[in-house]
Amino acid sequence: MEISKQLFKDAVYLQCLEAIKSRIANAEHALLQAREASQDDTKSSAGDKYETTREMMQQDIDRNNSQLYEAKKILFQLEQCRGVKVSERISAGSLVKTSKALLYIAVSIGQLQVHGQSLMAISPATPLGQVLIGKERGDDFVFNGVSQIIEEVY
Repeated sequence: MEISKQLFKDAVYLQCLEAIKSRIANAEHALLQAREASQDDTKSSAGDKYETTREMMQQDIDRNNSQLYEAKKILFQLEQCRGVKVSERISAGSLVKTSKALLYIAVSIGQLQVHGQSLMAISPATPLGQVLIGKERGDDFVFNGVSQIIEEVY
């Protein structure tokens, strides 16, 4: 029994959503650990060693804050693709089958396996995403020296 295109597209969306939620949870956990480590640090030795340790902890907190911000930004971008109707023209939220690949144009998650099918989730802002946006079924394009034809858009 073949799954409908819309159900497949919904499953791809949900897998991307889970991947992003996992990134957010990991970043929040790392941030919490970094803050706790910073608060637990006591001034056991004077001078440069203490200041260097504090600076390294602050850099760790800043890096985790940045990762959390980026993950939340990606979540917002994905949410904009939820419920995008099937269209002839490729836009954010489209699932695109080319002669070489199956692509979900939404957010950069990378390689996914959904219902036994391999696909790539890419952002419309990526070079390939920019090439595909606005194209339709039957259009051809060249990316990285490889010619492809858009077989389906849904």
